[in-house]
Amino acid sequence: MIRRLLVFSCLLTLGACARVYGPADALTPGTRVLLDAHNCYPYDGRWPERIERALGAGLPLAVEQDLAWYVDPGTGIARSAVTHGEPFTGTEPSMREYFFERIRPLAERALRENRRDTWPILTLNLDFKTDEAAHHEAVWALLGEYEAWLTTARRRASVEDVQPLTAGPLLVLTGEQEEQERDFHDRVPVGGKLRLFGAVRRTGPAASLTRTNYRRWSNNPWSVVEPEGQRKAGPWTADDALRLETVVRGAHDAGLWIRFYTLNGLDPSDQSGGWSPSYNFGSLDAVRERWQAVIRAGVDFVAVDQYEEFSRLLRVTAAPR
Repeated sequence: MIRRLLVFSCLLTLGACARVYGPADALTPGTRVLLDAHNCYPYDGRWPERIERALGAGLPLAVEQDLAWYVDPGTGIARSAVTHGEPFTGTEPSMREYFFERIRPLAERALRENRRDTWPILTLNLDFKTDEAAHHEAVWALLGEYEAWLTTARRRASVEDVQPLTAGPLLVLTGEQEEQERDFHDRVPVGGKLRLFGAVRRTGPAASLTRTNYRRWSNNPWSVVEPEGQRKAGPWTADDALRLETVVRGAHDAGLWIRFYTLNGLDPSDQSGGWSPSYNFGSLDAVRERWQAVIRAGVDFVAVDQYEEFSRLLRVTAAPR
């Protein structure tokens, strides 16, 4: 009798998971480890090839785009620009030209092939540097033009009513900000489609690992694992590995994807790539040890500036034995 109850309980648990995700697939947290191409856009007109480098690393792939609301001082016309922020030059690309139209052949081919078990083939991680309502409205409208590509969920009256995701070739994620939930969830009519999904709040009184219909992932600095940060990190230890595995397991048990940022390793004197020194472990050997650890732990999105090096290691480490 007890055994039957245990089996019945397990079936109920699996059934609850199936209602949200269905069988394990590419949308199930913990299923895939992806390169998250960090800051994948030009800086001041330099490094415009970052999107090509990222796509050249292979699919599936995640790509980060930073967005700011730019108002042209001459015309007063405002638009969403792909940029790390001020000072603006006025030449910053739009997300339409730099990302969406660049991936059009990939998205349309995916739709033709209709291999839904592999979707999403691309994840777009939006880092809003400014959160004006007009900015959100412009991005929402842009996503609407490409809605046929998107992974979506139905908006329900309660955000706690977690709905199944309808897979598309592209998944769009955004941040923790309350303003984003207001504009990308609350203002969507009940029954409408959610086009992008926010991160759970990590800090403050509202901090929680609870997945909602809108908040479906956890975005973390590496200091969660090594509190001293990348630049002061010592040798990788068993305690570090345990912290990493605990955080990842907690997110996956909550039904959340998890991302860590940003894991680089290069000579500190090398400024050729325009990368932030605060994310640098100081050598390729040092960062490879962390890359192997996050791959083994099943981190869903690993933010890296060294796209090619990480992708090569990912292929080797994740290959079936």
